[in-house]
Amino acid sequence: MTALHEFGPEIWLSDGRVIKAALGFHYPTRMAVIRLTGGDLFIWSPVALTEGLRVQLAEMGVVRFVVAPNGLYDTYLAEWMAAFPEAELHVAPGLAAKRTDLAIEAELGNTGPWAGEIAQVVMEGNKITCEVVFFHKPSGTALVTDLLQQFPRGWHKGWRGLIARLDLMTEPMPAVPRKFRVAFRDRKKARSAVRAILSWPVEKVVMAHGTPVTEDGAAYLRRAFAWLRVD
Repeated sequence: MTALHEFGPEIWLSDGRVIKAALGFHYPTRMAVIRLTGGDLFIWSPVALTEGLRVQLAEMGVVRFVVAPNGLYDTYLAEWMAAFPEAELHVAPGLAAKRTDLAIEAELGNTGPWAGEIAQVVMEGNKITCEVVFFHKPSGTALVTDLLQQFPRGWHKGWRGLIARLDLMTEPMPAVPRKFRVAFRDRKKARSAVRAILSWPVEKVVMAHGTPVTEDGAAYLRRAFAWLRVD
């Protein structure tokens, strides 16, 4: 695990623990912290909360928003809300029904209380999960959770490695896995959301599983979603 490191103006990243998912697949975790005007902190896709992270966050500002960007990212929400009870928890559509134990402030839509600095769009119509993609305007950074993935060859072994390759999880650049492509049952809604994403002046792209793209982010996203035939 790494401490928070600066990724751009008012945005930091931290890699967390590797977690075990369905069928024995292992996934790395990554979070982003954005400091909003005034010092409030926006926590995207929170990883395990370590003492080191607590110390760094206390030095940076006040944790105001904790955000679960899709319905699969709830592992560490309870510990974050216990540590920061004054923070607001905002979750992707569908997650509230799964986590009735949490005090959820709001379900994420196409805008939020941070709209002046962070844009967002809901990627609807996917059977696996509903994901919300964010864009931090000051740093030009798009935040994508599971819709874009990249694992090093050899990360998954045996039959899992074969599935990872077939699923496009080991491409040279982060790609939309085949399972997510197939799961978009409403392509019209998906294309509408991607058009909104492609309208952003993206310079960099951060994903939960994969090497961040640090230049020509808008062109990269256009290539990554070309299979949807947006144009």
